Amino acid sequence: MGNTLEGKKVAILVADGFEQEELTGPKEALEAAGAQIEIVSPAEGEVQGWNHDEKADKFRVDMPLNLARSDDYDALLLPGGVRNPDQLRMSTRAVEFIDGFFATGKPVAAICHAPWLLIETEIIRGKTITSWPSLKTDLTNAGAHWVDREVVVHDGLVTSRKPADIPAFNKKMIQEFAAGRHARQWAA
Repeated sequence: MGNTLEGKKVAILVADGFEQEELTGPKEALEAAGAQIEIVSPAEGEVQGWNHDEKADKFRVDMPLNLARSDDYDALLLPGGVRNPDQLRMSTRAVEFIDGFFATGKPVAAICHAPWLLIETEIIRGKTITSWPSLKTDLTNAGAHWVDREVVVHDGLVTSRKPADIPAFNKKMIQEFAAGRHARQWAA
């Protein structure tokens, strides 16, 4: 993969209950491409990963969400898991943090249930995206054009459906993160 992301700093925003392989797989790919990674979370000290319905490993929080600034990062990764985006979408601070990336055209990657969180940012209106299939109605009702594809890129937003899509997700995520800022086409 080389050092295509050398000098880039990527935030991974998670709350307790994220799907562990949706953090670890993309994180490893980003690090292999040369990115510096920080786990940002409202959790204090450590954040709890899950393997589907069972607790998995804990991960050290590098930056508390209340201190995190989107200006300090080049890109954002949002892992899924049902509990994780459901908690984060109820956090005004999390939504503001994510909005900061979109407001400045920085790339964002969201997998599985993570696009559910993007409904709160209102940026998905008019965007073509994918997600875990159970979110189709929610995302469509929020104005997105939902498609059932392995990976979708729209204006620097990379989305995928499930852990099996991680290889394709990682490839597109790294391409978009390497490209940097995007001129977004905002829906009226």
